Amino acid sequence: MGRAFVVRQSSMIKTANAKTKINSRYGKEIYVAAKSGEPDPEVNQTLRRLIEKAKKDQVPAHVIEKAIEKAAGGAGEDYSVARYEGYGPGNCMVIVDCLTDNPNRTIKDVRLPFTKTDSKIGTPGCVAHMFDHYAVLGFAGDDDEVVLEALMMADVDVSDVEAEDGKISVFAPPTEYFKAKTALEDAFEGINFEVDEITFIPQVNIEIEDEEVIANFDKFINMLEDCDDVQNIYHNAIVKN
Repeated sequence: MGRAFVVRQSSMIKTANAKTKINSRYGKEIYVAAKSGEPDPEVNQTLRRLIEKAKKDQVPAHVIEKAIEKAAGGAGEDYSVARYEGYGPGNCMVIVDCLTDNPNRTIKDVRLPFTKTDSKIGTPGCVAHMFDHYAVLGFAGDDDEVVLEALMMADVDVSDVEAEDGKISVFAPPTEYFKAKTALEDAFEGINFEVDEITFIPQVNIEIEDEEVIANFDKFINMLEDCDDVQNIYHNAIVKN
């Protein structure tokens, strides 16, 4: 799983490319997390995770503060989660996660990239069963047994721990994210997480080598990224340039 995940990470295009898109995405996610729970990261773990991740991605403090203040004030939009699945260029499997205040607009915006690239948007669950939903923590190291022991001592329900090329990858259920991260921070002083996310990992990857298909795939992803409501794009394509 580890090596496949690293390869996928290096080749997968997600929405966090343009700086303005990063800020917009985090602003919306932080707003939703703060509004759906407490606007205090000390008691709202989801909010705390998003703030930590936003800071790591160099989102300005004023973007974070504005989103929390907006949620605390009770004003603003009511966003709902929308997930779309289907098959992209090269028959790769795709999951598109959105936050929307207008589902009719969002489905039209998401469907267009599929239509314009001869791809196929499917029904809910058509490809999600081919992805594993994990909290993933990655950091420098080579002794996976020591890491596994630390997690087990903290009673963390870990799914897998792998060591490869001087990197440790910990995979756990999303519900164990905070428990796993806290256990690692307590066990290894000064630990620096190079990977710190809750994500979908494909069980099987597909290589795309044909230049025409690659061009179509790039168009497909770029069109999805241009959709304001799209938060994250997950797929199983490995682009062979």
